Amino acid sequence: MPALTPWALILPSLLIGALLAYGLARQHARTRDELRRAREELKRLNDQLDVWQWRTDAAHCLTLLRAPAGSEPGAALAPGVPLAERITFAAAEALRQQLAAHAPLHDLEGRFAPAADQPARRVLLRGAPVSDDEGRFAGYDGTLRILEEAVPAPADAAAQAEHESFSYTVSHDLRAPIRVVEGFTRILKEDYGASLDRIANDHLDRVLGAAARMNAMIDALLALSKLSSQPITRAPVNLSQLAAYVAEDLRRQSPGREVTLHIEPGLQVMGDPTLLRLVLENLLGNAWKYTAKTRAAEVWLERRAQHPDTYTVRDNGAGFDMRFADRLFGVFQRLHSANDFQGTGIGLATVRRIVRRHGGEVWAEAEVDRGASFHFSLPPG
Repeated sequence: MPALTPWALILPSLLIGALLAYGLARQHARTRDELRRAREELKRLNDQLDVWQWRTDAAHCLTLLRAPAGSEPGAALAPGVPLAERITFAAAEALRQQLAAHAPLHDLEGRFAPAADQPARRVLLRGAPVSDDEGRFAGYDGTLRILEEAVPAPADAAAQAEHESFSYTVSHDLRAPIRVVEGFTRILKEDYGASLDRIANDHLDRVLGAAARMNAMIDALLALSKLSSQPITRAPVNLSQLAAYVAEDLRRQSPGREVTLHIEPGLQVMGDPTLLRLVLENLLGNAWKYTAKTRAAEVWLERRAQHPDTYTVRDNGAGFDMRFADRLFGVFQRLHSANDFQGTGIGLATVRRIVRRHGGEVWAEAEVDRGASFHFSLPPG
C-alpha cells in the first residue's frame, strides 16, 4: 500500500475547516440579518407606542437616545452624558446599585425632558445588559416609555393672575398670624421681661426666633414661586468669578470661619447671571454651613472630569445618608436638625428649579461625616 503524502493527510482537514468556516460565516451573516430585522421591527413597534430607545456604554454613559418617529427629536445628545444625568430617577440609589451589578432594569420611574425648552414628563425605563464578543459587559440597551403628556402651559395672563393670588396669600394670610405672635411676644418681653425668670425669658426668645425663621421661610417660598415666571436672560457667565464673589460674601458673614476654598479658574457657561449666582449662593452656602463643625474645612467648585458641561460643588463636611437623597430637593425637606444647622429647607429646591429651567439637572452624592458633592449640568447654548 503506497504511503500517503503529507498533502493527502492535510487536504481533508483543510476542506472540512473551509466548509466549517463557510458555514459559520453564513450563519453569522444570517444572525446579523435577523438581528437587524428584529431591531427594525422593535423600532417600528416603539414608534407606534411612543417609546424612546436608549443605549449606554460600559461606563453607563448614553451613546443613543432616539425619539419615536413623528415626535419632536429633542435636544442633541452630548457625548458621554451619564444615564442618571439625562433622566431624573425617583429611586436614584437603587438605580446606582443595579447599574453597578449590571442587573436588568425593570420599570424604573423617573422624569425626563425631551428638550431644554420642554417640561419634564413621567417615564418608565427598562433596560437589559449587553456583552461584547468576548462576553464582557458592554453597556445597556433599553426603552423609555412616556407615561404622561406634558401639561400645556396656561395663558400668560392666567398664569400671572394665579401667581399674584398665591403671592398675596403667602405674603398676607400667612404673615398675619406670625406678626400677631411676634408682636405680643415682644410686648411681654419688654413690659414684663424684668420680672420673669431666666427660663421664662428663654421661652420668649425661642418664640421670637421661631417667628423670624417662619418669616424667612415665607420669603424663600415667595422667591421660589417667582422662579417659574421669571424670564431667563442668557449671556456668557464666568462661573469661577461668580463663585469668588459669593465666597467673599460668605467670609464677611462669618469672619471667624477658617475655610479653604478651591475654585477652578476659567469656568465659562451660558446662562442667566442672576439666577446662576443664586445657584452658587445656595450650593456654596450649604457647603460652608455643613463644614462648620469640621476641622480644616474645605470647599471645591470644579468641572467634572469627562463631562465638560457638568460642575460640582463639594465639601468635607457633615455629609448625609444616601438613603434619604431623594428628599433633598423637595420644599421644606431637611436631612439635618434645624438645631444643628439652620436653614429654610428651600435652597436646594431653588437650585433644582433654576438648573432645570436652563435645561440641566442636579443630583448629589455623599457619605455621613465625609462630605457631600452636588453636581449640576448646564447645557451649552
